[in-house]
Amino acid sequence: MSRKPTHTLDSLLDAAADLAASHGAAAVTMSAVAAAVGAPSGSVYYRFPDRAALLARLWLRSVDRFQSGFLDALRIDPPQQAAMRAAHHVTDWSRRHPAEAAVLLAGPEAFGSAQWSAESRDVAAAQQARIDDAVRELGDRLGYRSRADRERLALLIIELPHAAVRRCARKADADLTDTAEAVDRIVGEVLGEGVDVLFDAPADCEHGG
Repeated sequence: MSRKPTHTLDSLLDAAADLAASHGAAAVTMSAVAAAVGAPSGSVYYRFPDRAALLARLWLRSVDRFQSGFLDALRIDPPQQAAMRAAHHVTDWSRRHPAEAAVLLAGPEAFGSAQWSAESRDVAAAQQARIDDAVRELGDRLGYRSRADRERLALLIIELPHAAVRRCARKADADLTDTAEAVDRIVGEVLGEGVDVLFDAPADCEHGG
């Protein structure tokens, strides 16, 4: 009877995320992940057949974890509050999960998406489709019917907060809490809504990579 591996899938992916955040996607290798968790390389190969599979799984898990709260926010009523909560989720989640946020900021190409299996690419496409559909539905609830209006909505609740997180990640002395509050106010002003500060406590920007 074979012995079960000591290191779990999530512990290996956590180590991979930390490596990516600290040193970039290129640093995420099978041997580097094994060394980071103090395991033999075989433990990593037991979970992932090759580096492309490891990188794909890291990306897909990060997207899944981010999307869970983002999609929930998009379903809130009224729709103006949904838009504000969704934009806030981008900065708040990034503040609470800096390593995984760094993975998403790098983009799928940095994690070798061209070498992923067809199955992994299909999962990534389905993830993107879920976001596109949810933003389209929110646009309908807001009365945004034209392509241009929907594009502006996506820019407001996705691209703007992501750009703010990216800017914070590049400044060593930046505070993502202040940045998040600024994004909240911009989105609220565009939508004509009052803004409540939703953070419980300040935290420094901790992104790397």
